[in-house]
Amino acid sequence: MGIGHYIKDIGRGRDGARPLTREHAADLMGQVLDGQVSDLEIGAFCLAMRIKGETPEEMAGFLDATHARLQHVRAHADTPVVVLPSYNGARKLPVLTPLLACLLAREGLAVVMHGTATEASRITSESVLAALGIQARQHAGTVTAGEVAFVPTEVLNPALKRLLDVRRVVNLRNPAHSLVKLMNPVARLSPSASTSPSTSPIVGSSPHIPEARTLLVSSYTHPEYALSMAATFELTGARALLLRGTEGEVVADARRLPQIDAFVNGTRTPLVEAQTGSLLKLPELPTHIDADSTAHYIQQVLNGQLPVPAPIARQVQAALQALAL
Repeated sequence: MGIGHYIKDIGRGRDGARPLTREHAADLMGQVLDGQVSDLEIGAFCLAMRIKGETPEEMAGFLDATHARLQHVRAHADTPVVVLPSYNGARKLPVLTPLLACLLAREGLAVVMHGTATEASRITSESVLAALGIQARQHAGTVTAGEVAFVPTEVLNPALKRLLDVRRVVNLRNPAHSLVKLMNPVARLSPSASTSPSTSPIVGSSPHIPEARTLLVSSYTHPEYALSMAATFELTGARALLLRGTEGEVVADARRLPQIDAFVNGTRTPLVEAQTGSLLKLPELPTHIDADSTAHYIQQVLNGQLPVPAPIARQVQAALQALAL
């Protein structure tokens, strides 16, 4: 065992490195998540991949290994689910991923958020949700229609959380930071299985969706990641939305609508064109980005006291479109 022979292939620099097959990438990530490699090997793997960059085949293999080792969130067979990874948090703008989650739940969808703090200085979705009365789960559990569930990464897989935490030591991202934005932690209960009632205060009517489906909403920060993430979705056949997010979060920028594309069974479908030109009016965003101020703003929007920012409202509609494709 060990991943030294893989590091030899991927660690030859940007020009000399050789890509791994999907099978070999799955074996490598499986050993990392199973705790079968040393800290030195993990560090070498992270730095080598940072220099080389991940291919879609490698990322698909990493996903294969990760999905096989997750504590999955369960959903009833007839419940449509939206997955929102949230790992970047707020730096300059309020983190409105919880608003997106609540709006989707109000449409009757089950919403699974997952994440962890990757930088100590940012305000997280977890803290905003807690201010809204939605506490992080200690177990993966079951999600039901109209519910928002936040599941910390360490609940899904503690070893994946540790891999993300390598960044705190070496100050560089590694494949785990892309992987968590591409993974689907939802598994389906059998049609005859019973589910516990929702504990979330946000409940709505079910949208018109042909069959129960799971939609992953993902985002990129730089154009090169848009290309690699799109290629991974096409390769794996995932049902997903892809857009340029807000400070790395999967929610559309409340100030300007980004391009939003859907991916279903390997096919890409443009759903929303990017907004161009000057803005006539900026949305009424909170002036402070702390958790309590952001939660207060979100509650005002949900209560109808403030309008839903147009880009986020359009993103909700794009999610419903993608689930119906």
